[in-house]
Amino acid sequence: MEIIVHDTATAMAGLLAAPLAERPAALTGMLRPMWDAVPWMPVDDVVGMHHKGSGFRVDRDDERYLPALRRMREAGVWEQVRDALTGAWKHQREAVPGVRHPETLQVYVVLGDPDAEHLVRRNHGYLGMSGKGLVYLLVWPTEDNVGRLGHCAVHELNHNIRYSNVVWDPPTVTLGEQIVSEGLADAFVRELYGPEGLGPWSTSLDGPALDAAYATITEAVNLTGMHNFAAYVHGDATAESMGQPPVGLPDHAGYPVGLRIVDAHLAASGLTAAESTTLPRQKILANAGLSAAR
Repeated sequence: MEIIVHDTATAMAGLLAAPLAERPAALTGMLRPMWDAVPWMPVDDVVGMHHKGSGFRVDRDDERYLPALRRMREAGVWEQVRDALTGAWKHQREAVPGVRHPETLQVYVVLGDPDAEHLVRRNHGYLGMSGKGLVYLLVWPTEDNVGRLGHCAVHELNHNIRYSNVVWDPPTVTLGEQIVSEGLADAFVRELYGPEGLGPWSTSLDGPALDAAYATITEAVNLTGMHNFAAYVHGDATAESMGQPPVGLPDHAGYPVGLRIVDAHLAASGLTAAESTTLPRQKILANAGLSAAR
């Protein structure tokens, strides 16, 4: 697999130095190839999607942007992401020789909007997204997160490997698959970096709160359709911001629940996270004691 970490740092620096009227077209030129790689999520308005998704604004000047971009460059974010992905891919193919994978992994690191509550408050300033052959990382850099972008990229790499081997069909996928996939990706990160590698969403719940979320989510593991999952994976507040109904869950509840399920599977099977990446969800759920899941 060829890993291409695009030089979005140079592209964004040039964009932010351009006249305001030219910035939307420059942003579209930078991100259009990325969105074209996600055919199940067609995007006509790249700028609108970027703004809606907590990306930095191109419709106004903001004196915070260039210093933030400079901070990311000085922290070596792009190099960190490339090195983490390279090492994680080596680990995965040694664990499962011959594993199917994207021919190319296109990686985009993009500056976020410091005023976006979803990014800065709910996600501690960084988040990731993946598609087949794609990793997208959005960040508003802070002292706490500039060293963690590689971990986030590796989480998304795990999704890429899984869905080169397991069918992902948004209209028919089950909640159980989504929750298992998040747990596997987090366990894979932990396998490489230890518990300190886990993102804040993965450790956001414990004790009775985690027990309650586990009960709510495991009762719904056979729910189908990705469009129904926002509250179960990301919590009620995110779901409501997307116009979807709440189900009584806090932010990011699906991540610690997914990790609990995968940990039960790992304990029962004796397998590693890397060895489990391509397993059917039914086997993982059954090993975790959820044999009624389909």
